Amino acid sequence: MILLTGGAGYIGSHVCIALLDAGFDVAVVDNLCNSNKASLERVQSICGRSPVFRHADIRDEAAIYDILQACGVTAVIHLAGLKAVGESNVRPMAYYENNVQGTMRLVSAMKRAGVKTLVFSSSATVYGVPAYLPLDEKHPLGPTNPYGRTKFFIEEMLKDLYKSDDDWRIGILRYFNPAGAHESGFIGEDPLGVPNNLLPLVSQVAAGRREKLLVYGSDYDTPDGTGIRDFIHVVDLASGHLSALCHLAQPGLLTANLGTGNGNSVLEVVRTFEAVSGKAIPYEIGQRREGDVAICYADPTFAKQALGWSSARSLEQMCADHWRWQLRNPDGYRGILLPNVRETVQA
Repeated sequence: MILLTGGAGYIGSHVCIALLDAGFDVAVVDNLCNSNKASLERVQSICGRSPVFRHADIRDEAAIYDILQACGVTAVIHLAGLKAVGESNVRPMAYYENNVQGTMRLVSAMKRAGVKTLVFSSSATVYGVPAYLPLDEKHPLGPTNPYGRTKFFIEEMLKDLYKSDDDWRIGILRYFNPAGAHESGFIGEDPLGVPNNLLPLVSQVAAGRREKLLVYGSDYDTPDGTGIRDFIHVVDLASGHLSALCHLAQPGLLTANLGTGNGNSVLEVVRTFEAVSGKAIPYEIGQRREGDVAICYADPTFAKQALGWSSARSLEQMCADHWRWQLRNPDGYRGILLPNVRETVQA
């Protein structure tokens, strides 16, 4: 049994599908503060079987220990945590409490239960301002915001844990920019309030839910002046967790980037989304956001060599799959799943 913390969320629900499709039994722990249990009902529709669900918080060590014991958990994939860069600047203590303290209590419960296999959801934000590109795992670390620092501190904590007890099997996965949705349109990104990520904002403008897209800065040293990021399809990202889990058959500590190795600017994403949706995306240029860097993309070579993993889906596929999710779920999980829509989605 694999315990998946944050398993009802955007990335978690896709990882859940990858695990179930690979034949694993899955238990999901989620406090539902930024997710919806309906995602797991959709997972059941896709996979034909469902995970065990436990409504709990990773900061509740006693509850996590009981779940580990009761479910016979052998490994943990840890996705739970707060994740908005902007919000972390306003509420830094909430991020340290949820992300760092929550992980400490999770690991403590795992140690008590004798579960020593852990795949941790880290972030490319740990790199900070790039000293060189593409970013490989040897790049110096220097996060520029509280969210990134929580991921950095957890990485350091896990490294120290392994040094103190080399029976642990730990995989640290540094995500770049997840995008897209499951090709069925059944599950996808369903942010509460104003989205933090680019594709949900773009799709809401395309659907008429927002008047225009606000682009944060057009004076970066990039070909079109807008920031460049490494967008990775969430299904590819999910498969990376499965690859990491399978790699951890023996004790050890692994750190790997999960990205495509390609960068796309904000305006490239807008143009691609317009092409696949057939909708115009009006936008307005605003000021840069604090902590944003001009260009950030991965060197995914190590993940391919060590895990046998690489991304397979294009930016066009990410946009097409996200648009399909938007069309079938105009109100996210709070509405009803619409039947296959007539609008053309061109991948």
